[in-house]
Amino acid sequence: MSPDAPRDPAFDTQDGPAPPESPAADVGSSTGETPAEAPGGLPSPVPGATTGLPRHLEPLADRARDYIKASSAENTRRAYGADWRHYTAWCRRQALDPLPPDVQTLGLYITACAAGKAGPKPDAVLTIERRLSALSWHFRQRGLAFDRQDRHVATVLAGIRRTHGRPPVKKEAVLPEDVIAMLETFDRGSLRGLRDRAMLLVGFAGGLRRSEVVGLDVGPEQTEDGSGWIEILKDGMVVTLRGKTGWREVEIGRGSSDATCPVVALQTWLKLARIGHGPLFRRVREGGKDVGPDRLTDKQVARLVKAAALAAGVRADLPEGDRKGKFAGHSLRAGLASSAEVDERYVQKQLGHATAEQTRGYQRRRDRFRVNLTKAAGL
Repeated sequence: MSPDAPRDPAFDTQDGPAPPESPAADVGSSTGETPAEAPGGLPSPVPGATTGLPRHLEPLADRARDYIKASSAENTRRAYGADWRHYTAWCRRQALDPLPPDVQTLGLYITACAAGKAGPKPDAVLTIERRLSALSWHFRQRGLAFDRQDRHVATVLAGIRRTHGRPPVKKEAVLPEDVIAMLETFDRGSLRGLRDRAMLLVGFAGGLRRSEVVGLDVGPEQTEDGSGWIEILKDGMVVTLRGKTGWREVEIGRGSSDATCPVVALQTWLKLARIGHGPLFRRVREGGKDVGPDRLTDKQVARLVKAAALAAGVRADLPEGDRKGKFAGHSLRAGLASSAEVDERYVQKQLGHATAEQTRGYQRRRDRFRVNLTKAAGL
């Protein structure tokens, strides 16, 4: 911390020896400068790669940067990069050094985040926890130690949780009848309408995350930014996805009619869009008459679900302002988990949940009041 920064007694460190000087202490400064970073806000895999690296090793450094980018999802990299910039900007305004990590500085930082002193509004508890995870990652990539269990951080975070913690606000699940109504809002005579029908049905029937939907390729000959592919079979299709812990398969069976069948919708889209390889869901251009090579983004899935749900009148019992915040890409995934009347093991496998408790979180909402213990007790 800066010697001029005000000290709270809770952050006094006179009860122990000063930490050893980090070899990276001269890397950061009060200006918020950090070591060379790879694209996406990631630290360079080779210290001094832009200056002192022998020329014959530069291709390896470039490849190492590519592997660093591939080690995490694009959304994660984007969020971690934004969190790092948020932290270093706050340090710069407070005349504090972002590097090496200082637990007192970090304790004050998360306090500022919770109090609305590090941005335009107070951060939610989950946002603060994500920021700490991002900072931990950045410190590790620079070979610097950061103990999140240190009292200056852990105790402050515990207090923030008790003071500001709220149940997470979950997006509204779209049920099968909602999906059918949403399908009717699409133009079946346009490429964009055919694409949107296929995206909606595949996302719902597969219980896929929005990033998984747009990350699909047509076949296993993947593009560099692809995260999975499809294989259409007689009884349905198999979606192969790359997750945090490896590859997994999701089975999507054929529907009870062609009008609501995800496989038929996808085959129709592929045929009329003339897509034989590469990204599965792409931008439609030139007035809706031509399909480009560019993959859609996950934000477009969220916008699609929200627009279709509002147009179809889903949850019309709510005020218009409330309805607009109810739906997003996750509504499809939550909808399958909430409506599938099958053994939870099958739902857990389909969604790729690590534990059954995650799956039960969806099914509890479905099963509310199914068993009325008040009446069962005789009241």
